Amino acid sequence: MNRFFGHLSTIIKHRRLVRQGCFKVGLYWQGLTHDLSKFSPAEFWVGVKYFQGHRSPNNAEREATGVSKAWLHHKGRNKHHLEYWIDYTLDEHSPMGGMEMPKKYVVEMFMDRVAACKTYQKEKYDKSSPLAYYEKSIDHYMIHKNTQALLESMLRMLAEKGEEETFRYIRTEILKNRRIK
Repeated sequence: MNRFFGHLSTIIKHRRLVRQGCFKVGLYWQGLTHDLSKFSPAEFWVGVKYFQGHRSPNNAEREATGVSKAWLHHKGRNKHHLEYWIDYTLDEHSPMGGMEMPKKYVVEMFMDRVAACKTYQKEKYDKSSPLAYYEKSIDHYMIHKNTQALLESMLRMLAEKGEEETFRYIRTEILKNRRIK
C-alpha cells in the first residue's frame, strides 16, 4: 500500500473508532470533530512522508529531524491532548504543570487512546492495551492529578470490565448523560 493511502486510511479508521466511542457516551460533537487537524497540510503531508502503519508518523518525524512539527501543530489544536493543557503554574517550585482538563476532554482522550491502540495493534489489541500503553509513558507526562486519576480510572475499568460496562459508567456517572439510545 502506498504511503498516501496508508496514512489516509489510518486517519479515517482512527477517527471512526473515536467517533463510535464518543457517540456511545453522548459526546456527539467531539466524535464528529475529533482530530480534524490531521487533514491540515501541516499534519497530513508529514504523516504521509513518515507513514509506517504500525505507529504514529510523529515518532518517525521526531527521530528523523529531532522534533515533530506535526505533533506541535496537532497538540495545540486538540483539547483532548493533555499537552494542550500545560501552562505556567502559581507554584514557584514547579513553574509549569498540567492544568485540570474538563471531563469531556478527558473522556475524548480515553477514546483516543483506545482507538489508537486498536488502530496500530490491530489483532493484538485487547482491553488492557490502552492501560499498558499509558503505564509505559506516564513517567514523563505533565498532567493534573485529577485528570490523571480520572483517566487512570477509566483505563483500569476498561482493562477489568470491558468496553460495554466502562462506556455505560462514563455516560451515566462521569458525564451524567443518562439518556440511553
